[in-house]
Amino acid sequence: MIDLPAPKPDVMARREELLAGLRALLPGDGVITEPARVKPYETDGLSAYRQPPLAVALPRTTEEVAAILAFCHRNGVRVVPRGAGTSLSGGALPLADSVVLGLMRMNRIIEVDYANRLAVVEAGVTNLGITNHIAADGFFYAPDPSSQLACMIGGNVGMNSGGAHCLKYGVTANNLLGLKIVTVEGEIVDIGGRHLDAAGYDWLGLLTGSEGQLAVVTEVTVRILHAPEGQRAMLAAFKGTEIAGAAVDAIIGSGIIPVALEFMDRPCIHACEAFAHAGYPLDAEAMLIIEVEGSVEEQDMLLGKLKEICSRFDPISLKVAQTVEESLAIWKGRKGAFGAVGRISPDYLCMDGTIPTGELPHVLRRIGEMSAEYGLQVANVFHAGDGNLHPLIMFDANDAESFRRAEAFGADILKLCVEVGGCLTGEHGVGVEKRDLMPVQFTPFELDQMRALKSAFDPQWLLNPAKVFPLAGNPVLRQAA
Repeated sequence: MIDLPAPKPDVMARREELLAGLRALLPGDGVITEPARVKPYETDGLSAYRQPPLAVALPRTTEEVAAILAFCHRNGVRVVPRGAGTSLSGGALPLADSVVLGLMRMNRIIEVDYANRLAVVEAGVTNLGITNHIAADGFFYAPDPSSQLACMIGGNVGMNSGGAHCLKYGVTANNLLGLKIVTVEGEIVDIGGRHLDAAGYDWLGLLTGSEGQLAVVTEVTVRILHAPEGQRAMLAAFKGTEIAGAAVDAIIGSGIIPVALEFMDRPCIHACEAFAHAGYPLDAEAMLIIEVEGSVEEQDMLLGKLKEICSRFDPISLKVAQTVEESLAIWKGRKGAFGAVGRISPDYLCMDGTIPTGELPHVLRRIGEMSAEYGLQVANVFHAGDGNLHPLIMFDANDAESFRRAEAFGADILKLCVEVGGCLTGEHGVGVEKRDLMPVQFTPFELDQMRALKSAFDPQWLLNPAKVFPLAGNPVLRQAA
């Protein structure tokens, strides 16, 4: 279980006064305080941890965000920014004395500039909403997290989200041009702009992936791309997870970079097939979904080379989608994987670590051994092309010992990722889930430098506190508590 700082006594004592101040800034239904209406905001996608906040504020404009932040700063009130709440690391978990700053009402697409291949959107626009808005004109927004139907672009910036197609197109950081942010004091600042490589320090790079610790993002300028001529997916099924891992390493080592290269093991294959009926091979221990794009000739050439590489690993089957509908069915299973695994176990922890692809066979073998050691089943589904693992550890939330073992199992997986030269997170962020594992990857000096940067932006540690940095040995947050 995780620890959270105790509520600040002065804030709790002034609760009604503070709520009245917030309501003056956001009249009508802009402030939520009733317990039944606050309850949906007490957790995010990491639903094992819950904490009702002091209140929920729902601004509609950047100016309203600035007013709320300025008010909270003057009164020493902690603020937790929140988009759709799809974070799987507890990134939007409130504190008892915090105001949840929900940005879901800021959902306008402000501008699309096809000549310069960019779109300006508010933070509450969904990831898929950008592509849906421009698809008819032959464009798309590349990063595509599995939660893209619901997750919002502001949260994508906060966690530097990836997705299946980030192997070719990069993660969120590679597809941004500019941000409009609001500082903890309520100052509105524009970062970057409408072109690549803004002058001066790389503030855009610093803020992307900062998990709401440095500022609140209200507008995002994203790169949009011409849609490819076409794309096709193929399935490659294997007799073992280590064999499939070796095939992934061979594909990447060949110099071919598919648009997407996804991995699923037997438990995940069965769960997704029952959900999507995509024709997944139920006799396989592991399966790869590989997608290429381009002209028909280019697709045929790439698929031919990929089939030849996969054939070296004695596959059970190789199947290439022949129609758009077949490709969509393949992806329906993968995009619905996290939900589909809920058919096996209603409770699971979705981990997120990244490793060098050459370590895939070893790491998959060790995860299997750990599964036996902890007595907990695990389903593997992940972005194999860039080594971004997502083991789903199944447990019983009604059994405290089962939950304890699941947490310990997850921590050991993440430690293994660092041990083989990887890192604690690929796209879910640190949040509270990996907070106390940060010393596994970073030295005390490195953590102190990060804390100093946080303090430069937010001296009182009011923005999304108790995330990312371990509470132990953190005098700034202890003082703020």
